[in-house]
Amino acid sequence: PEWASYNIGIFVCTRCAGIHRSMGAHISKVKHLKLDRWEDSQVNRIREVGNIAARLHYEERVPPCYRRPNPDAPQVLVEQWIRAKYEREEFCHPERQNHYVSGFMEGFLMKRGKEDSRYHPRKFVLCEAEDTLKYHVKENKEPKAVLRISELNVAFAPPKTCNQNSLQISFMKDGTTRHIYVYHEDPEVITNWYLAIRCAKLHRLQVAYPGATEAELLSQLTRDFPREGFLWKTGPRYTDAYKKRWFTLDGRKLMYHDDPMDAHPKGEIFLGHSSDGFAVKPGVPPGARDQGFSFTLETPDRTYLLSAQSDDDRSQWMNVIQKVIDKPLTPQDAT
Repeated sequence: PEWASYNIGIFVCTRCAGIHRSMGAHISKVKHLKLDRWEDSQVNRIREVGNIAARLHYEERVPPCYRRPNPDAPQVLVEQWIRAKYEREEFCHPERQNHYVSGFMEGFLMKRGKEDSRYHPRKFVLCEAEDTLKYHVKENKEPKAVLRISELNVAFAPPKTCNQNSLQISFMKDGTTRHIYVYHEDPEVITNWYLAIRCAKLHRLQVAYPGATEAELLSQLTRDFPREGFLWKTGPRYTDAYKKRWFTLDGRKLMYHDDPMDAHPKGEIFLGHSSDGFAVKPGVPPGARDQGFSFTLETPDRTYLLSAQSDDDRSQWMNVIQKVIDKPLTPQDAT
């Protein structure tokens, strides 16, 4: 680390130093270790406290469902984690967590239209006891949709939304995946919705699987997408032209869409285990149309010819797909 907060008494990385600064000097007083002048009292404060003791204090009561950010975590999650620790002191005072651990949450979120790109205010209601997340077009009318919390996935919406305070909620409807995009102007509010869904899912899993360890259940709460981006693919015939599609890898499901923000994928490819005939290889079979930076995805039902935007892009796609098909199937994968 190149920075430190001398009133809290910790060292911080450059990314976190920026967030500490944004909270204001009344919360965290940040200095560069080499470029700023240090007084003896400030150095002594860091010597007295240090990161380990500070963590024991400020993270004393972190709820299990809270997603502790790693270096790859979305910026909004990192920022709200730091603010929750030092500004709101949520983990020193558990009653300050009630809005996301209580099992009930309601409020307005801006939701993207299914057929258009405009966002409209919708009232959302999360109820852990009913296993439901509902949203209403009109506040006092019947809900437009009722989603089962236990069957949905939520991810901080990736760069494609151009809004870091947004979520992508995905679930199965009529045999295909449906995506809903929502956002809120306040990063704390959107983070609380994300955490409320995680907490409700964890509590329901703890009831359903009383013998499972907490670590096993935490891995089932929410999934980020290991990779998303444009690829070109052909139709089922080798002579078909390549068409540009937005691909999303979600667990063992590789989806492709016309547009990055489509409500439904055009197609979904299940990725099983390599021993069952699934493979990914560079290039295309002899006689097939090649578009450069191409690779082939083999499944028992069909061979998919794909083309990436660069050699590095192809390598990254092949690597993430290979990791999936190298992994043994779990009972949940079969459902």
